[in-house]
Amino acid sequence: MNPTEDTLALIKSAQLQSSDLLKSFVQPGSATTGLQAYNLEAPSKKLFPVLTPLRNRIPRKTGGFATQANWKAITGINSTNVRAGVSEGRRGGSISHSRQEYFAAFRGLGIENSATFEADYAAAGFEDVKALAATQTLQALMIQEELVQLGGNGTVALGTTPTPTLVAATGGSLPAGNQSVICVALGVQAYWDVAGLNNGGAGQSLNIPTAQVPGLITRTNADGTVDTFGGGSARQSAAAALVVALNDKITAALATPVKGAYAYAWYWGAPGAEVLGAVTTVSKVVITAAATGTQTAASLGVLDNSTSALEFDGILTQIAKTGSGAYYSDNGASPLTSDGSGGIEQIEDAFLSFWNLYRISPQTIYVSAKDLVSITQLVISGGGSPTMQVFVDVNKTTQVRAGIKIGTYLNKVTGSDLDLVVHPNMPPGTIMFWSDSVPSYLDGVSTLTRMLMRQEYYQIEWPLRTRKYEYGVYLDGVLQCYFPPAFGVITNVVS
Repeated sequence: MNPTEDTLALIKSAQLQSSDLLKSFVQPGSATTGLQAYNLEAPSKKLFPVLTPLRNRIPRKTGGFATQANWKAITGINSTNVRAGVSEGRRGGSISHSRQEYFAAFRGLGIENSATFEADYAAAGFEDVKALAATQTLQALMIQEELVQLGGNGTVALGTTPTPTLVAATGGSLPAGNQSVICVALGVQAYWDVAGLNNGGAGQSLNIPTAQVPGLITRTNADGTVDTFGGGSARQSAAAALVVALNDKITAALATPVKGAYAYAWYWGAPGAEVLGAVTTVSKVVITAAATGTQTAASLGVLDNSTSALEFDGILTQIAKTGSGAYYSDNGASPLTSDGSGGIEQIEDAFLSFWNLYRISPQTIYVSAKDLVSITQLVISGGGSPTMQVFVDVNKTTQVRAGIKIGTYLNKVTGSDLDLVVHPNMPPGTIMFWSDSVPSYLDGVSTLTRMLMRQEYYQIEWPLRTRKYEYGVYLDGVLQCYFPPAFGVITNVVS
């Protein structure tokens, strides 16, 4: 006889025979009460994007050394266009070469993460949190590398933002009195800090009441040291003041937009008490009501914080750099316009410039999602737009698919098709031209861009100093652009 088994058998028999006993155990009313299991799916679901199109596209070359990459370029073999005609018995004229020196300093990029002993215990049988910490640290570094490759700025200071011009008109809800407006030009990374990167995370958006434009950043590192560097904002403009009537509005604009800036933060209010009210991707804003932000213009100080000594120059910075030869066009806070033949005037102008100056055509146009919609609307609805075919499924004759997406853009000058691609971190109002292939006349250049690495990705699991596993993922390299004239930007576009 086994008393325990006999007892359990009697209980089971009683449960089958007694309705009163059966009713004493019911399904719990919530997921955390009563006698029940926890129906948890393992492992956790990773619901965040990791989008790195430039990092995936740019070739990588190991073997870098010293403190910077250096190269020389011959940019002309007859710079003064000496004529070739000669007279009898005489020699021809002498030609002169033009050349340029290039260098780009190596920079280290790195991110750290950790998992406590208790977190490791608690996740046993569900997920390997130590492996998760290392994997997501690598993914986070890739996202940050993408952002630096696009808009990193180590050398090109934006300077002082010009003083905005103010024009008052009726139709707003501003209080009567003296209104003061200050503008701050922003680089790519500063813009996404306030607008929400949505890469590695999701659901972020610009929220003026809580937004903080980065000025001088002081960061405490994992080892307790402190780094100080510019967050990507230019020196603020002088305050522009205007007396307005009750329920007026103000249009504020920069007569001279900042080259290399891809967004602008606007502060307004009583003189000396200006607070953040808007962030735009063009050099103009319409102010209709009191600013709702909490960040004051005074909190940014008076320094130019547009550059960071901890990062290399991204492609947008290299395009905007003085003397780069790259195509750069400021659209003056205006929308794109149709050329009347199925194209966009501003893009056609860029193609003409690429051909007239360098006899080349890019291969890809990178835009924001908002600009892709605007371009599509202009191409489809603009005068002289091409005839389109509408296909109907023979099995669903009452249904027609709505919507048209422009996937490629024809360069009318060269006859080549350019891919029109949404880049996840391209600020609205900025259109970038990208080239991969080497023009046939370039000698000694195998690729137009590359990441030259002193050290590729590596992971460090630090020695234990507390009951916490600590991980770091790092790289060390620089983005080289051998032929900036094959790249270009149209910026300050109203989307």
